[in-house]
Amino acid sequence: MDDMDYKNIETYNYELDESLIAQTPLKDRDHSKLLVVDKNNGKMIDEKFYNIINYLNKGDILVLNNTKVMPSRIYGYKEDTNAKIEVLLLKDLGNDIWECLVRPQKRVHIGTIIKFNDSFRCEAIEILDNGITHIKLIYEGVLLEHLDKIGAMPLPPYIHEKLDDKDRYNTVYALKYGSAAAPTAGLHWTKELLDKVKEKGIEVLYVTLNVGLGTFRPVSENDITKHDMHKELYEISEEVANKLNDAKKNNNRIICVGTTSLRSLEANIQKYGEFKSTIEETGIFIYPPYTFKSADALITNFHLPKSTLVMLVSAFSDIDIIKKAYKHAQEEKYKFFSFGDAMFLTDLKEEK
Repeated sequence: MDDMDYKNIETYNYELDESLIAQTPLKDRDHSKLLVVDKNNGKMIDEKFYNIINYLNKGDILVLNNTKVMPSRIYGYKEDTNAKIEVLLLKDLGNDIWECLVRPQKRVHIGTIIKFNDSFRCEAIEILDNGITHIKLIYEGVLLEHLDKIGAMPLPPYIHEKLDDKDRYNTVYALKYGSAAAPTAGLHWTKELLDKVKEKGIEVLYVTLNVGLGTFRPVSENDITKHDMHKELYEISEEVANKLNDAKKNNNRIICVGTTSLRSLEANIQKYGEFKSTIEETGIFIYPPYTFKSADALITNFHLPKSTLVMLVSAFSDIDIIKKAYKHAQEEKYKFFSFGDAMFLTDLKEEK
């Protein structure tokens, strides 16, 4: 496939039967389906997620994103007109100023006060493009306590069912609040499965990337190279950076759980030439053709057509292999998107 095809948004399009979009999480996290795909030749094996341990080797490094989703979708009313306004908190800019998505944005102007309840409101201080607004939160006490009371989990628009348990839109290892969407490949793991992984001699490491607009914002440009990727904050500790560098030296496989973990590692090694401890923003946008330096295998969900995530997995493997895998997944009734099933992109020759 020539470079021009890689730049065309339609290259990353596919048809999907809406009945395959998962609306609710499974009762047992690790009972989801798992499609194991050889990233180099496209060989496929249908599995259950709990059997992923059979494809992991002693000495492997498993990298997970321990970010935590806040109940950051809040509904309020304009103080002057009582018009209903939805606010989705995206990024903490400091001093109680937040970047957020406001709907309908046309009703909000600089100085607009949105009241959530008697002790919690906000003021619009900057109006930007595509619904993005900067607001100043005004409240007493602890912000998270307010959000726990009145906030809803920011489920994607293609999920129409109510989420009964807020915890199901977080991973079992979620630790650091700051995300507006879940790192969904992590939703399949249980504490018991992670314990089995460690018992097999696989090291589990954590990075943090606060999932924001960059990950789920649609690409609207026909030429994908013109897409402007939104920046997201990521963190790698010194201990984790050292262990990742050691893994590279010892030729141990680095396996990323989710595209957010992969973007954190790839942004880091691309910038510094090795893994380095940091807290900084990345707007890395990966699409074919691209050679990864950071990771050897990727556990990921099935992503939306024309999304930056489909582009990333196509770069990690091959666009034709990904399209065949997605077609196979549909034929075998895999579930797609956030609460859907998983795919493991690996080199099956490296399995022991």
